[in-house]
Amino acid sequence: MNHLIENIDKLHTTEMGTERIKRNCQLETDDVVQWSRVQILDETAKIEMAGKNWYVTVGGYKITVNAHSYTIITAHKAKA
Repeated sequence: MNHLIENIDKLHTTEMGTERIKRNCQLETDDVVQWSRVQILDETAKIEMAGKNWYVTVGGYKITVNAHSYTIITAHKAKA
């Protein structure tokens, strides 16, 4: 199991991160952390680490998470 999944309970974001993720992904929810958890735990999610970040591609979205702090930096609709 990878470290992001093992530490899924540490996932969080900032107030600015919440607004950015909602805007970029056109989400209605205010709980972007829970939305991100669901996406990351999806069995079809492709999770890879590059540099200091985890990149999760799933369901037409790409989520960027800092590998050390587990802060969700951003998320956006993946380019087709």
